[in-house]
Amino acid sequence: MNEIKIFSPATVANVSCGFDVLGFCLDSIGDEMVIRKTDKKGIFITKIEGYDLPYEAEKNVAGVSALALMEDAKPDCGFEIEIYKKIKPGSGVGSSSASAAGSVYAINELLGRPYDKTQLTHFAMKGEALASGSEHADNIAPAIFGGFTLVKSCKPLKVLEIPTPSSLYATIIHPEIEIKTSEARAILPKSINLQNAITQWANVGSLVHAMHTDDYDLLSESLNDVIVEPYRSQLIPHFDLVKSESLKAGALGCGISGSGPSIFTLSKGKDIAEQVAEAMKAAYSSTGINFNIYVSKINTQGMQVI
Repeated sequence: MNEIKIFSPATVANVSCGFDVLGFCLDSIGDEMVIRKTDKKGIFITKIEGYDLPYEAEKNVAGVSALALMEDAKPDCGFEIEIYKKIKPGSGVGSSSASAAGSVYAINELLGRPYDKTQLTHFAMKGEALASGSEHADNIAPAIFGGFTLVKSCKPLKVLEIPTPSSLYATIIHPEIEIKTSEARAILPKSINLQNAITQWANVGSLVHAMHTDDYDLLSESLNDVIVEPYRSQLIPHFDLVKSESLKAGALGCGISGSGPSIFTLSKGKDIAEQVAEAMKAAYSSTGINFNIYVSKINTQGMQVI
């Protein structure tokens, strides 16, 4: 096989209480990429559609992660990369991680799968660092593993797969404003109140338990962020309104997707998820800000060959 086309999915990071460690994979939003072998060694980005991104491999997240893999694998070939970008950069649903993870996943397939998913996550983190200023895997891991993931540690890298309750759906609203990950990280405090820390790690533990036991009520109680959301929500116009209306419409929980501006909800069943979408739409329609809304089942597969 000398060429491959893949679907590289969008992801939601943090999942309210799990800053920098929790994430899940979306089914209906993602990029497409085409990667092919070349006789000439190196990484060459030959086509980008959708958004204006750099073609130089060293300046593009897909190129940086691919170069990290190449440095380790030392294959007797190179690769051309085409990126069909459908996830808007800075949208908060893992645009950079889709590119970074997609290139290494596809190259691994073309090389006969010498690397496992954890190793691919490690390479992709190098590209993610270019976009955000630090190596973290909360978006990368669910894109590669699928479903819900928890990053136990980055050094050494250890990713835990968390089971997904079968009726769980996500609703995402993306206000068309841009929040850079680096700026959203800069706004956060350097130290936190001990009581808030206790509340937060209790929520993470109970959320993981709820996922294992299909306990939707406990899942709803756990989707609460007392550390990051109070700061980052200030960057997202009308966040509190969207959250309150979503919960009234039946959402289990609502929070900031990654660093924002996208806002995610989780719901039990597609019907409720679509009701939540209507509530979000009604809440945002009078703001004067353009937006997109998506309803998605949780993608338990992750990357897919098209």
